[in-house]
Amino acid sequence: MIRPLLTICGAALVSTLSLAAAQAQTSADSVRLFVQREAGGIVPAGSGSVRVDVTVGRLDPRLQLAPCTRSEPFIPTGARLWGRAHVGLRCVEGANWSVLLPVTVRIYGPALVAARPLTAQAPLSQDDVQLADVEWTREPQGVVTDMQQLTNRVLQRPIATGQPIALSALRAPVVIAQGDPVKLVGTGQNFSISAQAIALGSAQDGHSVRVRTESGRILSGTARGGRVVDVSF
Repeated sequence: MIRPLLTICGAALVSTLSLAAAQAQTSADSVRLFVQREAGGIVPAGSGSVRVDVTVGRLDPRLQLAPCTRSEPFIPTGARLWGRAHVGLRCVEGANWSVLLPVTVRIYGPALVAARPLTAQAPLSQDDVQLADVEWTREPQGVVTDMQQLTNRVLQRPIATGQPIALSALRAPVVIAQGDPVKLVGTGQNFSISAQAIALGSAQDGHSVRVRTESGRILSGTARGGRVVDVSF
């Protein structure tokens, strides 16, 4: 009688493990489809042929979760489905728990890459770049996919031939450098003035910069092209 009992218990254990494995696979599949759909929604319209690959990691095996009949994925507050990330998984039938599941999101699509070695501080033109299929998510902030993103921007660092241009590598050009003589344009109620001054720092267009007037007064204004600083009174 002992051997049949052991056989029955063994079969029950195998059945339980199989059910758990099937539930885990179902959860992984649902999470993968969910993340693919959600990540695809952040791709700008008109981006061409874009592919979203999702790898679902495993939960910490030390977690002791109650059996769940049905679970559903969700995006945690503040989470970004880009590169290595986490997606939430909560039980909605059979138990009451919520966990974070590691996922890796890779998005591939057409982007601009360097057609030749590009140097830092240089403005970019159509001849400097070409389209290629690359992984967008290799860069935390993404890569340049449209020429308009290069308008009035220069590179902060060199880019090798064939390498995608990261959005984080771009910045607005410096229009005023420290020590530059600048034209100070001031406006106030019913009046405007202009004077000469010296920039005390460097600034990009539209950024704040401090200047010293000929009389020695220190003012803060907004840097503009042509070495102009706007100051409001």
